[in-house]
Amino acid sequence: MEDYSGKADIWEELYKRAKEIYSPEQISPFINVKKVVCALEAEYGAIYTGFSIESDCGVADLCAERTAAIKMYSDSGQKIVKRLIVFRDRPPEKGSTSIPCGACREFFMQLSNLNSKMEILIDYESREIITLEDLIPNWWGLERYDI
Repeated sequence: MEDYSGKADIWEELYKRAKEIYSPEQISPFINVKKVVCALEAEYGAIYTGFSIESDCGVADLCAERTAAIKMYSDSGQKIVKRLIVFRDRPPEKGSTSIPCGACREFFMQLSNLNSKMEILIDYESREIITLEDLIPNWWGLERYDI
C-alpha cells in the first residue's frame, strides 16, 4: 500500500468523496439521479466523482463511472484511471462496494488500453482489489492500439 504521509489511505479518501455525493433523487417524472456513485483517482492523483443518470425509457442512461471519467477528461485531458470505487443502488457503506457494469468496463478500455491496470475495490475492509484486465481478460480491441 502506498504511503500518503499520515493521511487516510487512498481508498478511504475515494470512499469519503463518493459518499459525499450520494443522494438519490427524482429530478423529473422521467429521470432519477445519484442512485449509483463513484470516485476515481486519475493517473496524476486528482480525484473525480460521478453519479448515475437514469431515465425511465433507458435511452439516456449514464453510469456514475462514465460521468466521473468524462469529468476527468474534460477537466484535465487525462484518460488513465489508477483506482475506482463504486457504490451501486445503495448508500455507500464501507463493505458495500461494487464493480463497473459491462458498458463501463468497455468504455474504460476504449478510453485507454492502459486502463487495463486500473484497480477496482471489491472489498473495503480487506482492501481486496481486482483490475479491469481481470474483469475482461480477452478484450477485443487491443490490436487497434499501437502497442
